[in-house]
Amino acid sequence: MQPLNAAVIVSQDGHRGVIESPGSSDTYTLLRLDDGRQVAVSTDSLILQGDGSYYLPHSLAEVVKEPRHLDQTGESVVVPVLVEELEIQKRQVESGGVRITKVVHEREEVIDEPLLEERLSVKRVPINRPVDGPVPIRYQGNTMIVSLLEETWVVEKRLMLKEELHISKEQVEVRRPQPVTLRSEEAFVTPLNPTDRSEGGDASADID
Repeated sequence: MQPLNAAVIVSQDGHRGVIESPGSSDTYTLLRLDDGRQVAVSTDSLILQGDGSYYLPHSLAEVVKEPRHLDQTGESVVVPVLVEELEIQKRQVESGGVRITKVVHEREEVIDEPLLEERLSVKRVPINRPVDGPVPIRYQGNTMIVSLLEETWVVEKRLMLKEELHISKEQVEVRRPQPVTLRSEEAFVTPLNPTDRSEGGDASADID
């Protein structure tokens, strides 16, 4: 529907004017601004308001881009040119995935570390001398001395120290090589197409 003559119009940047002529077709409508200029705007771009006025959702700088032209009355007018703007949007697209396969390797290594162990050596030392009673265990450094007693017949019965056991303790370093099994993991990455992602295995995992 053509806008009515003399209807008030307000542009987005605050310029005011009136509709002077709907034009010879439904394509453009001729406006006369408050500053006296005449411009032609697209009829479809005018939005009717509740108070009977019209709103132009563009600034004059956006629609007035071409040189002035003469209308049918010979007066100069400005023909607006609308500009289309490109809106760019991004969206995620699945392009594929990878399959990671884990392989366990086993290897044997020899452990050869020194260990400490204790060994006892027993040395018998003959004594054969009388004593008055039992002889307690005593120590000389790392050697434990245990006295062995024996009763023997003499003119009088005496307790004789028959011999002593000199027991020494020493530490020696020994090696006992032992095989030990160690495991390590190695990952193989295989590219997949999106149609292959439904395939699975017990020892693999699909990761996008």
